[in-house]
This record gives sequence, C-alpha cells and structure tokens, in this order.
Amino acid sequence: MKSIFLFLIFLGLSHMSLSQIHMENFEYKIGDSVFEGYLAYDASIKDKHPGVLIVHEWWGITPYIQKRAEQLARLGYVAFAVDIYGKGIRAKTPEEAQTVVKQFYGDRKLLRQRAAAGLDILRKNSLVDPKRIAAIGYCFGGMTALELARSGADIAGVVSFHGGLATPNTDDAKNIKAKILVLTGGDDPNVPATQVTAFEDEMRKANVDWQLVSYGGAVHSFTNPASGNDPAKGVAYNEKADKRSWDAMKTFFSEIFQ
Repeated sequence: MKSIFLFLIFLGLSHMSLSQIHMENFEYKIGDSVFEGYLAYDASIKDKHPGVLIVHEWWGITPYIQKRAEQLARLGYVAFAVDIYGKGIRAKTPEEAQTVVKQFYGDRKLLRQRAAAGLDILRKNSLVDPKRIAAIGYCFGGMTALELARSGADIAGVVSFHGGLATPNTDDAKNIKAKILVLTGGDDPNVPATQVTAFEDEMRKANVDWQLVSYGGAVHSFTNPASGNDPAKGVAYNEKADKRSWDAMKTFFSEIFQ
C-alpha cells in the first residue's frame, strides 16, 4: 500500500516537473491604439489546445486576472486575457473604474469590437485549435463575454462569473452560437432577480443553449479574495461559491471541448 502511495506521489511530481507554464504580457494594436493583454499556456503540450479568452473586471487586467490565466494554462488551455481599455489604463479606485467603464456600457458596439479583437488574437495563435474556443469574464468581463456571444461570435461557449446580464437590445440573442453558462450570486445587488428573470426570458425566446447557477449567500465579485468578507457591502469573496463556480466551468468545458 505504501509503495502505491509513493508511486502516485511520484506521478504527481513528474507531471508538475513536465509542465512548462509560459506567461507573458502581450502587446497588440487596434488601429493606432496600443493594448496589452496577458497570455498563458503550457509549453510542454505540443498538440493544439482549446483556447479561452478572459475578460477582466472593471479594474482592467490585474494580478487576479493573470492568476486565472495561469490556472487555465495548468488545465491545458491557451488563455488570453484581452485588454478592453488600452495599455496602461488600469483603475486604482472604484471612482476611476466607474469613469473608465462608463463608455463601454454606453457603447456596446465598441465593447464588442474590443473583445472581438482579443478573440482574433487567440484564434490566430499557433497553439490554439480555432474550433475549440470559449470566452469567460468576471463582473464587467462577464457582461462583456455575453455581449461577445450576442454579437454572433463563432465560439463554443461563454462563462459569466458574477457578470451583468442586461443588454440594450435583447433581440441580439438570436445571433448567439455559443453555449452559455451564467454563474451568479443569489444575493448580488448588482444582478437582482428582475435582471435574472429578464435574461432567462431573453435566452428562451432566442432558443439558446443556456444554464444559470445561482449561489446562495453570494454577492457581487464572489470569486475575488480582494473583494473583502462583508456581504453587507454587496461585494464580498465567497470561498464556497468561488470553488463551486470554477468546478462548474471545468465541467462545462469538458462538454463543449470534447
């Protein structure tokens, strides 16, 4: 029994030593504007990987988003965190974030274009299987990933973590080709029950393949430890919801990437 246990440990250590997680800031341009995304993948995997586009929170690309990219790379995906704002534009306070994000809530066409540019970069990566691509996003990024789907992007799936569900034109749902997984906080004041109900109706009318999981006791930004631990503020980390939502994403990926 002891020898079997030691053998399993050896296998685990061997796998860890064989993985070669590559991470880099990735600069690109849209017109004359410069953007800086973040790319992560396991260089030890030689076959083409599924690709996952990550859309950041309203802060912009942060160490938190980079960590998620690394986690996805360790699962065997090529992860690219798209920069919606532009190189060097990173909010440091909620007031700054509100100012930066406002234009994108008001201009969904521009938002979709920025997300699509990141998707194009991921799709053209030589390590990526272009037929196996998904997009995920957190908070503002979750809303953006859904908008990318509503634009008719040719991707396998979309996962929204505590993202906004409202959209100016619900008829755009008819353009959705991806399967949709929404992971939301059951007590999120930014995504109230009325918004959830409207989203469900939108998906049904468009005959979309969708799922929605609501985590009891979770409020906004429940996957980010930097959100604090006071749900009364409407924004707080929830360890259980974080783990459960990540596991739900992995199960979803195993379905759409089979």
